[in-house]
Amino acid sequence: MDLDALNKIANKMVETGKGILAADESSGTIKKRFDQINTESTETNRRDYREMLFRSDGMKHVSGVILFDETIWQKAADGTPLVKVIENAGAVPGIKVDEGTEAITGTSGELITKGLDGLSARLPKYYEAGARFAKWRAVIDPVAGRHSHTGILANAHALARYANLCQANNIVPIVEPEVLMDGDNDIDACYAVTQWVLKETFQQLYYMNVPLEGIVLKPNMIIPGKKSGKKAGIAQIAERTVKCLKSCVPTAVPGIAFLSGGQSDEEATAHLSAMNALGNLPWKLTFSYGRALQHPAIMAWAGKPENVKRAQTVFTHRAKMNGLATKGAYKSEMERELAA
Repeated sequence: MDLDALNKIANKMVETGKGILAADESSGTIKKRFDQINTESTETNRRDYREMLFRSDGMKHVSGVILFDETIWQKAADGTPLVKVIENAGAVPGIKVDEGTEAITGTSGELITKGLDGLSARLPKYYEAGARFAKWRAVIDPVAGRHSHTGILANAHALARYANLCQANNIVPIVEPEVLMDGDNDIDACYAVTQWVLKETFQQLYYMNVPLEGIVLKPNMIIPGKKSGKKAGIAQIAERTVKCLKSCVPTAVPGIAFLSGGQSDEEATAHLSAMNALGNLPWKLTFSYGRALQHPAIMAWAGKPENVKRAQTVFTHRAKMNGLATKGAYKSEMERELAA
């Protein structure tokens, strides 16, 4: 393990003014998005869509790109490997290495992430292909009765084993313990479960000898569940999230790149900006958004070549807004720039 090299990549991934584009949708997920725009989810269409993003001016605000297994091996329409297109834009290529989830027997529907089997053999191939970081997502449901010590410990341990294997192959692990935002729980339950999950995750990382200087954390924000009927203001979400992170995340971690978790495009940007505006933070706070970065662009593209420029403009605007949020400098009135 070259910890200095890992630390340099991790710091680049959380560079102020930039964030991570999560373009790692599985074949099933991207098909759902293509269905929304009446576009067939073929390998060529998926390649064209992602190439459109990677060649946009929005990449000036992107530090890294998480890729799906299919994408890391693909070439652009002109024959350039997509990994090289990303590198030429100044971003770090990364790879999603988990293989989805399955139920944990004996629990109330809790899930464990698959993919550890064979991971040590896959990682060197991904490194050779150009990946310098990886992503593994654990899923925790904060609704009463749907989380237990069994589920949280199993997922935290799997995250730590994954992180250990990544670092052994000089790949920075994004550690993503996601407490879901779509239940009927209130903001206090989200806080309590997130705190529990983060504390257990860092305990397991310690047990697995994972140097924190060579990771990036990708957590949820502290938000009431969508089905709870309860709302929380931007300031409250920012303050509760930062408070939770300060109680759990060691200062050795270079940075935290939030998932959007189903928030609207502008909500995800506003919450990130409010957190950075609080100041006095021991780590960099940035974004690792998928849908919250891409949704406006894919709708503008609609699978039509004549819409590429417009879609790139829309994507560039969203990336720019989130880049400003990493500095605490985003204002909602800036959204008018796109209309202009």
